[in-house]
Amino acid sequence: MQPRLKAEIWVKAYIRRCFASDIPAMVVRHGDDTAGTVLVKLNQFEGGCTVFERTTDMDGNRAWRRGTGDDPVSEADADAFIERQASFDPDLWVVEVESRDGTHLLEDPIV
Repeated sequence: MQPRLKAEIWVKAYIRRCFASDIPAMVVRHGDDTAGTVLVKLNQFEGGCTVFERTTDMDGNRAWRRGTGDDPVSEADADAFIERQASFDPDLWVVEVESRDGTHLLEDPIV
């Protein structure tokens, strides 16, 4: 099991990495600074959206999964997914990344 990083620190570092690569990224929902869960909404505009949520693999290592499924969905469907998650978790963070080519800079594997 890997040590947990405070949500606020992870979000700030992630946004800096995106901006350093000329990828627009912004916080669209601010959750709990310490223990909030983070969703990353990848907006590919005409290509649709994918919402990634944090998970762990079989060995307990950090990973991401496509919460909205394997294929991109409409922005309305992505936002509806986020709202459902927020209704269960008031501490939820949401970072939106805008990338037509689908570049998201998430370092952990997507399972």
